[in-house]
Amino acid sequence: MEIQLLLLHISLLTLCSLSCSAILGVASSPSLAKPNCTSHCGSIEIPYPFGIEPGCYRDNNRYDRGFQILCNTSTDPPKPFLNLSDTSRPEVLNISLGSTVIINSPIFFSDCPNKPNYRQSPNLLPDIEVTPFTLSEKNKFTSVSCGMIASLRSPESDEGQVMAVCLSICRSDRDVLVNNTCGGINCCQASLPSAAYRSLDTSFEPLRNGNGSERSCKYAFLVDPDWFTSNSTNTSVIAEMEYVPILLDWKIYDVDESGLLIGSGGVDNSTEDNKNRNCESENGPCSCAKGYEGNPYLRGGCQVLCSVFGLVFVITGAWYLHKVMKKRKNKKRKQKFYTQNGGLLLEKLLSSGEVNVEKIKLFDAKELEKATCRFNADRILGEGGQGTVYKGMLTDGRIVAVKKSKIVEGGEVSQFINEIVILSQINHRNVVKLLGCCLESEVPLLVYEFLPNGTLSQYIHSRDEDFPLTWEMRLRVGVEVAGALSYLHSSASMPIYHRDIKSSNILLDEKHRAKVADFGTSRSVSIDQTHLTMTHVNGTFGYLDPEYFQSSQFTDKSDVYSFGVVLAELLTGKKPVSVARSQEGRQDGTSLATHFIVSMEENSLFDILDDEVMKGAKKEEILAVASLAKRCLNMKGKKRPTMKEIAVELEGILTSSNKSSDVEQITEVECPQTEIVEAWDVVSTSTGSHLDTGSSLDVQPLMSFKSF
Repeated sequence: MEIQLLLLHISLLTLCSLSCSAILGVASSPSLAKPNCTSHCGSIEIPYPFGIEPGCYRDNNRYDRGFQILCNTSTDPPKPFLNLSDTSRPEVLNISLGSTVIINSPIFFSDCPNKPNYRQSPNLLPDIEVTPFTLSEKNKFTSVSCGMIASLRSPESDEGQVMAVCLSICRSDRDVLVNNTCGGINCCQASLPSAAYRSLDTSFEPLRNGNGSERSCKYAFLVDPDWFTSNSTNTSVIAEMEYVPILLDWKIYDVDESGLLIGSGGVDNSTEDNKNRNCESENGPCSCAKGYEGNPYLRGGCQVLCSVFGLVFVITGAWYLHKVMKKRKNKKRKQKFYTQNGGLLLEKLLSSGEVNVEKIKLFDAKELEKATCRFNADRILGEGGQGTVYKGMLTDGRIVAVKKSKIVEGGEVSQFINEIVILSQINHRNVVKLLGCCLESEVPLLVYEFLPNGTLSQYIHSRDEDFPLTWEMRLRVGVEVAGALSYLHSSASMPIYHRDIKSSNILLDEKHRAKVADFGTSRSVSIDQTHLTMTHVNGTFGYLDPEYFQSSQFTDKSDVYSFGVVLAELLTGKKPVSVARSQEGRQDGTSLATHFIVSMEENSLFDILDDEVMKGAKKEEILAVASLAKRCLNMKGKKRPTMKEIAVELEGILTSSNKSSDVEQITEVECPQTEIVEAWDVVSTSTGSHLDTGSSLDVQPLMSFKSF
């Protein structure tokens, strides 16, 4: 039925257009330019009496200067300019037959660094002397300053009469321009009295009892109020602009033989050709009579609207029907994706109180598409088994990371919803912040705070000579990650097991502070619960707790084991799994945990340490951290320390390191002899569909399901 109605509207539109053209012989949209003249410069329409080519604009007397438009075709798109004089050619933003033209007008800056001084005599208007133009009284005089009185004067009047004054008070906790308004706090605005201004300048004076020192930079401008208050105007960046739009009024003038004005509106109203127009005065503005449209300043420029009403009706109906159909289709599509992406599950969790609703914003799919340039490949921050992370910028200017899932089947949807639930409960400076999600897109989308410095894994293994990972940074990262995990295990409203701690899931912010990320496989447990029994073993090779691998029971000490591997990475700079080919041609994988423990037992720890650690650490600090890492890697979970104990111990080591001003050179160190515990070697055989190799190796292992 809807399709049939749409086809009917299209048929009526075609018939109406053909009949009007055949019977009346007129175009449904008459040109506003003079016949055989260019009607547009770029996107700006140029109606007569304005024009581009000679003969296309009004040029009867000296008061017509300014109707000529200079079209700069070297820009893309081309830009029009008023030809007022050799030195005054403002850019045209819009021309209205309602007797107004919008142009760009300069901002006057005072005491602002890196801002040009536009004029020695700061006239805020272009050269409109002896032209059809005057300044519209609709414009607003606007001053952005602090503790200042801003004055607008007319040099034409006696002694520079003050035409407008406004004052602004200082308040440091208030943005200069709030919600496109200017109410007297750090910014003020005043209306213009009714007068035909052709030149204006401005000045600043401090308040009598104030000093204005809080904002030395100040600036003033005249501005079109509709542009200033428009929702599409970003007034917060006006200080970075050089021009703002202002309104000029224009009229058509005639002069007698002696050069005196005898304004006639430019066209003889008595002629038959112009009986279908109305002019408010001898000088205009003029408009087409009711039932006509076109350009009243052209002879025969107002044409009958016989086709217009019918066409408008048909077009409007067809457009409305199309919008209704499209809206209904989009609604069904969004509802399908919402259910597919776990929306009903999230609703259930919301009703149960498990999700902190205040912390989760529901983003619109179009907003996130725009933020990521339609998920452009150039915006990719990282890819993995669960999906791809893109860099994006929201409409408010915030930079975010958008995680776009690849798979939306049962288990993956549960992980997606689980991450929302977990992160909505967490409030810690060293845990990545979830800003919101989108459930109405084809695949689930999660929006996080953007952390510009990548992952800890990249810093450990990339060997960036320009920014080496120093010993102090390694210690501080260890303290921050341990603190976050201690919070999850001991201080959250319900204990949380992360279940995938690894260096690639530790992100660094702009100050290189560590933040734990990727909570897709994390789980909350009740306070009296000691472990989670899992039907599938999840984790990453090289970081996986061997006790959990064997028993399928995940405890808080399983996170401790994974953290121990991260400590070993920080000490050695080695990857969690190394692969070598045996003499028989097999690929044999050895975990860093095994290598690290054996090295300690064989008194060869310092043979495997990273150069930055050797260069920047004292031997007792290294031994303290290495001993802690070894205890974390104990095969028996009960013998491992808690994350709270680890955080306290690392904090003590960091404090001691910061107090020490001299770094002792490491020569030869004897490691204490202890019984060698059974080490767990990772082999290259598949152990489960939920395991991950966790690193890029010279020889690719058989399993490579990388997670974030």
